[in-house]
Amino acid sequence: MKAITQQWLNFAEKDLKSCNNNIKDISLTNIVAFHCHQTVEKCFKAIIEEKGLRLKRIHSLLKLYETVNPLVNFEIDLDKLELLDDVYTSSRYPGDIGLMPDGEPTMKQAVEMHEYAQQIYDNTIKMFNDTEQKE
Repeated sequence: MKAITQQWLNFAEKDLKSCNNNIKDISLTNIVAFHCHQTVEKCFKAIIEEKGLRLKRIHSLLKLYETVNPLVNFEIDLDKLELLDDVYTSSRYPGDIGLMPDGEPTMKQAVEMHEYAQQIYDNTIKMFNDTEQKE
């Protein structure tokens, strides 16, 4: 695995740790949502880097998915990806971090996003491990 790929995965793991630390606090659902989005974004960027493709400086999960779709060997739930992509990722204004188009995510949404981000991370790690074992 390339060093840059590992760096992306390390950052994704840290985002997941933030989710794990905050998932039970109803007042932090937006923070959980933000870090879930970041986890998936970094997993996708790790895949792009590992495959030697040009990494675009974008944050849209749906646009990144267009690039990684033919490269992954696991299923990606597009409905959940779209929900997570709705998380506002620009941090120009502190109050906007991790918000959905209609405001803060509910606890149910935060839990669903957390489970989904964990699934994407786990599948990405498995994909890389499987590839390394074949080599």
